[in-house]
Amino acid sequence: MTKSKPSPTPDAAVQAVPESYEAGLQELEGLVAHMESGQLPLAQLLQTYQRGAFLLNHCREQLQAVEAQIKVLEAGNLKPWSGNE
Repeated sequence: MTKSKPSPTPDAAVQAVPESYEAGLQELEGLVAHMESGQLPLAQLLQTYQRGAFLLNHCREQLQAVEAQIKVLEAGNLKPWSGNE
């Protein structure tokens, strides 16, 4: 009787959080360029795509968090965002 393999878990490298938004964006741009070159083997292409998707989501979350902290124009008056809205 053969044992089935457990479901693959996401590679830690794929989910490694970048040091900053800028670092994540720079890495993402590099991954896109590398993928567009057409020089990656299929397995590495998949891992690169997964890393890129993770970085894209991470950068979007960071950007949304910063945007939420920017002053909001409300009824013609600038009002700092309170976080309760």
